[in-house]
This record gives sequence, structure tokens and C-alpha cells, in this order.
Amino acid sequence: MTSVSIIIPMKNESENVDALVTEIAQACATLDAYEIIIIDDGSTDDTAAKIRALKAAHPTLRLLQHPNSGGQSAGVHSGVLAAKGQVICTLDGDGQNPPAELPKLFTPLLNDKTGRLGLVAGQRVDRQDTASKKIASKLANGLRARLLKDGTRDTGCGLKGFRRDAFLRLPYFDHMHRYLPALFKRDGWEIALVDVSHRERQGGTSKYSNLQRALVGIYDLIGVAWLIRRRKKAQPTEADLSTGASDV
Repeated sequence: MTSVSIIIPMKNESENVDALVTEIAQACATLDAYEIIIIDDGSTDDTAAKIRALKAAHPTLRLLQHPNSGGQSAGVHSGVLAAKGQVICTLDGDGQNPPAELPKLFTPLLNDKTGRLGLVAGQRVDRQDTASKKIASKLANGLRARLLKDGTRDTGCGLKGFRRDAFLRLPYFDHMHRYLPALFKRDGWEIALVDVSHRERQGGTSKYSNLQRALVGIYDLIGVAWLIRRRKKAQPTEADLSTGASDV
């Protein structure tokens, strides 16, 4: 039985496929069973061909394809729907999230005895990004933290681990991957935060500008705040029907 599914959305990341899959396999070597699911999100380069070429060396590798680009959240959602593992780990396809950090995500979830841990979220330290990207990220994270009170300083980190069943009960919307701590807390799950390393992009180019992130972030932040306020507050408990008592 597959215990962990590693999900990586990719768009035009052919330069990063080989190294990323190899490093993921090394990081997951201690697991009894795992799978790697790459979602080719409408790539126009040879990303898919590179993935297919790796199948012989990595039998648990799977490829999903979006004919048109749907974005990172759409890729993660498609991967989770197809996943066989009950624990999901995600990382970005640009190589900036070191796969060696994956055990920090799946180990707490696999060892959880309480049944209450829903999400383990990575928080980047010593970020290897441009100064403008780091400033924009810091401002966005500060605003988000004040409004949503989700308890994390860095929701933009692609390294996240979570329960598959809990994720699939979340409301889906584009860019939801940036708000998983707030959404999991909204549904009553405990979250854990772990520091993870970060490195320079290994190849290719970024798919988003700071302006694009800022514009969609405003609408998303308002929407998530609304979802939190409108969450279901009533929680049922199941009655014991084994006593044979009658309502008559």
C-alpha cells in the first residue's frame, strides 16, 4: 500500500525534471511505499518527454497532464485526486525546494497518533531569491498574517505535507495552495510548522511576476477571510444506538 504521494506541479521545467526526481527518490528511500506524481501543467517544452524517460528508473513515477495551464493549485488538486497515498507532500517544480527536506513533512504525519494533525507546513530560511521578491513576499505575508491569523510567517513555501482526506474537504479555488494553514485551521485541524532550506532556481525561469502575485493575492485574501468567517460551526456527535432504547 502506498503510504506517501509526492506531488509536483510543473510548467516548462524540463531543465529541472531529472535532478528533482532523483533527489525525491533519495529522500524517500526509507519509506516502504511511495509514489511521485508530476502534473505537467500545459508545458510547451519537453517536460513531459523528460518525465516519460525517467519511468524505467523510477517505477512509481506517474505523469498527469493538463492540456492548458491551470496554475499551481489546479496542479496540486489534480495530483491529490489521483494520489494513492493518504499522506501528501508537495514541492515546487523549479528545484528551489530541496527534496531532502521531505522527511520533515511526512514523518510527523505518518507518526501522528492523535488523528488531529492535518498539515505540516515548511517555512523557508535563508531564502535564495531576488531582493524584490523577498520584499514583496514579506509584505504579503505580513498582511496575510494580520488578517487571517494563521500562525505562519511563510505560506508561499511549496514544501507542505498534509492528510489527503482533509485536503479534499477544503473548498477549492485557484491559488488556494498559498492559504493552506488558514484553511486547515478553519476546519479544526492542528498544523505544525517546520523550518526548511531554500536554494537558487536550478534552471528555467519564474512563471510569475511580483505584480501578478500581488493582484491575485488581494482577491484571494479577501475570499479566504470570508470563508473563515462563514465556516460551519456546528459539529455533530453520533448517538449510541446500541442500548436498544425506544423513542416511544
